Amino acid sequence: MRRLAAAVLTGALVVSGCATEENPADPLQVAATLEPARPAVSPAQSATPEGVVLPAGPATSVAVAGGRVAVAVAEPPSVLLFPSSLAGPVTAALPGPAERLVAVGDAVEATVPSAGVVVTVAPDGTSSSRSVSGGPVDVARLGDLVLVAQRDARQVSVLGGSGGEHVVRGISSPDRLVVAGDAAVVLDRPRSAVFDLDTTSETPGAGLRAGDGATNAVADRFGRVFVVDTRGGELMSFSTSPLIMRLRYPLPGAPYGMAYDADRDLLWVTLTERNEVVAFDVSGADPVERHRYAAVRQPDSVAVDPGSGRVFVASGDGQGMQVIG
Repeated sequence: MRRLAAAVLTGALVVSGCATEENPADPLQVAATLEPARPAVSPAQSATPEGVVLPAGPATSVAVAGGRVAVAVAEPPSVLLFPSSLAGPVTAALPGPAERLVAVGDAVEATVPSAGVVVTVAPDGTSSSRSVSGGPVDVARLGDLVLVAQRDARQVSVLGGSGGEHVVRGISSPDRLVVAGDAAVVLDRPRSAVFDLDTTSETPGAGLRAGDGATNAVADRFGRVFVVDTRGGELMSFSTSPLIMRLRYPLPGAPYGMAYDADRDLLWVTLTERNEVVAFDVSGADPVERHRYAAVRQPDSVAVDPGSGRVFVASGDGQGMQVIG
């Protein structure tokens, strides 16, 4: 394991977030053409997945809300809502494939970039949508503010509060939003970088490289932001205000999907190159592996129910949803 102290940030560069998408002068850019990392194409399964596997089409995201499990599937574009008993799901149609599901109380919000909408799906399967131009790919809440990442528009919209709508521009690809305490961070996949997001500014704050191909991020209850480097095979953590890299931990197997169990301080990560899901105790300064299970093939997304501790791993190629615990 390689742990980085706050005073020594080997390989981490601090920059502003206003560089263009393909700018050789950008210190965060490591290639002439930016190409975001993607989940590894999983091999054929060599082990029986832990737990039980429920039928589901090719999944793009999974989330737990109000004790229900929501799985976004690409064909046909829809959200499957499984009750706590895991009986037959309720289906809510979507106008296009959802890139991300985010729990909001008992409901889930599905970002549908191809249709330019964010769809709210209630527990009974009824839905409503609001138009969001610019390819919405993620949503997050910071106090009474709603943050919407718009990849095509290269911006994050800040909605609510006393100021109405505000836009933070100058992000080449705002792919993931993470709220850690009272701070917000945006992940730029092509540049494999994270940026401070000041909701009152017109541009993002300082940025840091996050490995060679960062793809996903989550926050824990201590205010840290964990990021996986899929291309480089690493788990990283950052503190906020200011943004500082605190940890680099080797994690072979093309880590991709992430979920955090705040009740148990377990960080769950899928390894798409190995068809595995692994859990780390992150209650201390260094991660400690607690669980490692065989997963469904192409385990692109994972969610956890903090109440029961059950873990849900969704297959990106239609091999179903795995339930552990």
